[in-house]
Amino acid sequence: MKAMVKGKKVLVAGLAKSGRAAIRLLLQAEVSGIIANDAREFALLQQEIKEFLADPRVEIVAGGHPENLLTGVSLLVKSPGINPQLPLLHKARKAGIPICSEVELAFHFSPVPLIAITGTNGKTTTTALTGEIFTRPGTKVYVSGNIGFPLAEAVRQAAPGDTIVAELSSFQLADTHNFRAHIAAILNITPDHLDYHQTMEQYIAAKKKILCNQQKTDWAVLNWDDPLVRALAPFAGGKILPFSRKEKLNPGLYLQDGCLYLRGRQAGSRPQKICEAAAIRIPGQHNLENALAAAAIARAAGVGVPRIVQALKNFPGVPHRLEKVVTYRGVTFINDSKGTNPDAAIQALRAVHGPKVLIAGGMHKGGDLQPFMQAVAGGQVKKMILLGAAAPLFTALARKEGFSQLETVPDLGKAVTCAFQVAVPGDTVLLSPGCASWDMFNSFEERGEAFKAAVLSLKEGQNK
Repeated sequence: MKAMVKGKKVLVAGLAKSGRAAIRLLLQAEVSGIIANDAREFALLQQEIKEFLADPRVEIVAGGHPENLLTGVSLLVKSPGINPQLPLLHKARKAGIPICSEVELAFHFSPVPLIAITGTNGKTTTTALTGEIFTRPGTKVYVSGNIGFPLAEAVRQAAPGDTIVAELSSFQLADTHNFRAHIAAILNITPDHLDYHQTMEQYIAAKKKILCNQQKTDWAVLNWDDPLVRALAPFAGGKILPFSRKEKLNPGLYLQDGCLYLRGRQAGSRPQKICEAAAIRIPGQHNLENALAAAAIARAAGVGVPRIVQALKNFPGVPHRLEKVVTYRGVTFINDSKGTNPDAAIQALRAVHGPKVLIAGGMHKGGDLQPFMQAVAGGQVKKMILLGAAAPLFTALARKEGFSQLETVPDLGKAVTCAFQVAVPGDTVLLSPGCASWDMFNSFEERGEAFKAAVLSLKEGQNK
């Protein structure tokens, strides 16, 4: 890749965080020029492009994708949010111009072997927890990819001896070709992003790419309880270290009698207790899987058990994932804005005990919503407050399951107010949308912050 781009012109499509990180990395790679392209108008890109305006090697092309955009281009770096059916991409393929993701580009410049984590749910928590395990005095750990900052930025800053842990989405993996992770983890696979990938088969194929270039010295950490993940084991070129909540593994990490155990790959190795499950700070059965995965990654890298245990006991979780905001007048408010698909929302319902008022809805990404509505109907949900584009669909499916305690509201502030009016001391108001945020917000983070602000505003208003 370095030789491929040296002295050549590269098109970077999309100027969000990953696109800008790709440009910075390319500027260090002695390219002859970079075309920085975005569909947004020039006037709306001032914050994104200001660092490149004075560089003669960067040409800004905004407001669309003109006919001559690909002239002289040797490589197209695609930002993950760009629809794979974009006509520009079809033209590039027809012209024989290679297309890769920012993740693929970053891999070729990385000074260290990569640890990469994917899955439908739990990626952010597992990646952050893994970063916590690897953090110790005198070392630098870069938690990157779909969390923190882009992988291209991490490899640009990292030096030999550092650690890079990357959360990778199916969007980022879909346009990889030679990407290789020294330790690759797949946490689970359930239907998601079918509006982007079109079929479940294509979605799985994108996830599988995290394994495909591994070598015998590499490691694949796989959820042995998930049949779709287990089915990918033959594609792992390295050693497999599975984890399970349901099955005693040899080798692997597993849960037995309320404790986490490790059994190594060495012949005759005996089970080694890691810690009691109750000692893990982050709540929920799904987080036991995340803890097992992070511990397996760490063991594959040679990290000692005491350091793993310390992190498991102290790690508080990540923002917007089962994040307690406040308890006010006996009602607990929990921000799970990161629950952007039905399966994540189901896990949140299971993790939060007792009566709940659920705030849900947003932009549906495809897939079956019925299990989510079944969980609502049977999961101690007193009422469901709905908002966003998916509200009518949620309403119809909930009624089909016999659940009628529903209310549709225009915005998140109204949702918080309505939920508090329904709740009584001992209840939990849970934001776990089961949908993307893009119909009303720019990101799940923005939605989560809006929820927290509405809760605190409610508290302040009630106290006046």
